[in-house]
Amino acid sequence: MASNYDSEFCGNLPLHNVNMIQPHGYLVVLEKESLNIIQISENLSDVLETSAAEIVSSSFSDYVPQKQIDELKAKIETGIKDKIPVSLTLNNVELLALVHARQEYFLLELEKVQAEDERTFINVFQEIKYVMAAVDVATSVQDACEIAIRELKRISGFDGIMMYRFDENWNGTVIAEDKTDALEPYLGVTFPASDVPRQARELYLRNPYRLIPNREYTPVRLYPVLNSLTNSFTDLSDCNLRSVAAVHIEYLGNMGVTASMSVRVIHNEQLWGLIACHHTKPYYLSFELCSIFELLSSVVSNKISSIINKEEYGRVADLQSQRNSIIDHIYSDRNIEQGLLEHDENILKLFNSKGAVIFNNSKITTAGEVPQNDMLENLHLWLHAKEIGKVFSTTTLPDIFDEAASEASIASGALIIPLDSHNGNYIVCFRPEVVQTITWGGDPNQTINFAADGKTYHPRNSFKSWLQTVKNTSLPWHKDELGVADTLRSFVYEFKTKQAI
Repeated sequence: MASNYDSEFCGNLPLHNVNMIQPHGYLVVLEKESLNIIQISENLSDVLETSAAEIVSSSFSDYVPQKQIDELKAKIETGIKDKIPVSLTLNNVELLALVHARQEYFLLELEKVQAEDERTFINVFQEIKYVMAAVDVATSVQDACEIAIRELKRISGFDGIMMYRFDENWNGTVIAEDKTDALEPYLGVTFPASDVPRQARELYLRNPYRLIPNREYTPVRLYPVLNSLTNSFTDLSDCNLRSVAAVHIEYLGNMGVTASMSVRVIHNEQLWGLIACHHTKPYYLSFELCSIFELLSSVVSNKISSIINKEEYGRVADLQSQRNSIIDHIYSDRNIEQGLLEHDENILKLFNSKGAVIFNNSKITTAGEVPQNDMLENLHLWLHAKEIGKVFSTTTLPDIFDEAASEASIASGALIIPLDSHNGNYIVCFRPEVVQTITWGGDPNQTINFAADGKTYHPRNSFKSWLQTVKNTSLPWHKDELGVADTLRSFVYEFKTKQAI
């Protein structure tokens, strides 16, 4: 594979210091005590009908009715810091504001109220309750994802919506989609981690969604360039209006997408996936509809987490039950090898393995499909030399132990449980090779293309399916399996110690 631009390049871009916003809203920075205006987006001049230079250093109360100023202060004084919603009127223009409380200042994001888009509370409430009820009936993660994107497409009107799930390397695979023929289908396609790089993923932990109504927008600058309270660029990390990196705009264009919205899905306080919404024409979503998406992001996240946690609880309970049966067998047989291998409940079943070998007191005992004796003996020498003292797993044993390449069909994966590494006593469970074909959305070796100057760069211009065949790799070892392996190791070690006395 190509260089990991996710960590080496894209993940280090300063996305929060763009110092520009998208033009469908306005930005105001206020000094905390006086509410004097410190900085604005230049397009606010259109609303207030005066120059940016005259607006800056004036009082916000010069443009907003005193009653609204009092309401703003009352909400700010509650101590809430996370995007406080406020209705404001500037120069007779009705606006919805999100107030961000920072250490030195208040930052306000403003958007015009779209009267034609306003719906009654009961209509909005019914939409939310219906989607919540629809998602709640899901019994699997796949069902929850398919229901969620179907309902979100229905209420939003986007041409297409897809659920994008991250793997352990932050590559994202489309596991559900609902779209018109105007957009390319991507179901089952995997996109490299650099498409949603590390820093962008971190911002999704702070912001439920990211909306780009029109990728062909002209960015609006902040005036003045520097925030006079911090003598630096204003941090726009949490701003919905924050302008977008040029490389991402080009990326959307290459996909044939004009409007885009991404909504986070969280599991265990980590980014689990994204709901990606695309439209072939400019498409503005009202603050109200964005708020519905924000709320439903939590609904979908909670449902997916509930299903995953339930599955994990069942898996852990089953693993612990099997482990306890094996422990009982070792006690009753008074023999480690016999207790681990010669009953219906054995370590092959426990760890979903096709074969296992036990190196114990210079004796080799095997069960199931295992490599030839020569390789097992050399594996034992390799383990002894490494003195692996903790439970260790790999899905690519041939990558770290060369001799395993010839035995990849039965030993691509290995779970190593040290009983006494100093004396070379180990349990090793093997998993066979599972040949996989990954369908990438474009050549993953061309995720970033640098110009001749070595500085200017562009995203790949094609998302045509690019197939990669992965060999010498087994199914992954689950963290719950590793946890049970560790507790089994502790028991066997104590049992051996007592036998030796």
